[in-house]
Amino acid sequence: MIDIHMHTKYSDGDKSVEEVLKMCEDKKLEYISLTDHNTCKQYEDEALTKNIFTGKIIKGVEMNATFKNRKIELLGYNIKDTNIIENWSQKFFSEEVLKKQQEDSKKKLLEICDKKGLIYDESNIEKDIPLTDYITIYIYKELMRHKENYEILGEFATSLNLFIRKGLMNPESEYYTGSDNTPKPQYKDVVDIIHRAGGLAFLAHPFEYRFDDIIKFIDELRKEKELDGVECFHPSADEEEAKCLLEYARKNDLYISGGSDYHGSKKPDVEIGVGKGNLHISKDIIETWINK
Repeated sequence: MIDIHMHTKYSDGDKSVEEVLKMCEDKKLEYISLTDHNTCKQYEDEALTKNIFTGKIIKGVEMNATFKNRKIELLGYNIKDTNIIENWSQKFFSEEVLKKQQEDSKKKLLEICDKKGLIYDESNIEKDIPLTDYITIYIYKELMRHKENYEILGEFATSLNLFIRKGLMNPESEYYTGSDNTPKPQYKDVVDIIHRAGGLAFLAHPFEYRFDDIIKFIDELRKEKELDGVECFHPSADEEEAKCLLEYARKNDLYISGGSDYHGSKKPDVEIGVGKGNLHISKDIIETWINK
């Protein structure tokens, strides 16, 4: 069994590399990848020298990208030169840029909350969160403390993912926070930098984006810049959706990947290896590309 989509404290996870490795060992996973957002610094962690995990580790990263003003993520695997990822990411995700993004996100979202009449206590929103984390998660957590907000939020009260993907990131939603003025990594450039680093580029969790026609969207992506693969197995995709992605990948000669997207207690219903209980991913799915 494998899990090649996980996050640690090096981005928006809440567990150390050592803690994640121990859990992977307990699960007897055969292949793993620590795919922190826009960084490969996790692969410099001293825990990797302690032989905690006896399986095989694929050097990976999850990178933010923009395509036609829609935010998506790409998974890079088999990264050979992590410095290329680090140096390029600094243009978009330096401490200065992340600090501005965090401040702007908080300001914009609270303005929307006020306009919608949502109740919150700003003093309860956690302070000094890591710059690699997302302030919107903590604002949502505060909104959920007040049951009076549930009716106003509607379906967004049922899921943080819905709130972010169909609300904050959706130009057609009343909760859309708009675009900020920081540099945006474009889809084709992210694919290029993954390739320059010696890696393979996969579209992460297609059904997570809540697009009306995800297959049409993938086709549009590939017309601009070809992908190497698609993440077919992920907690956001049910059995039929995973089957749909598998058929598409095989029909179009794309590689396949899958993982839990583990973040620790921030996603309490997601476990390493099994996701929400529906993942038991065989290493067979990566054998066609693991040594590329």
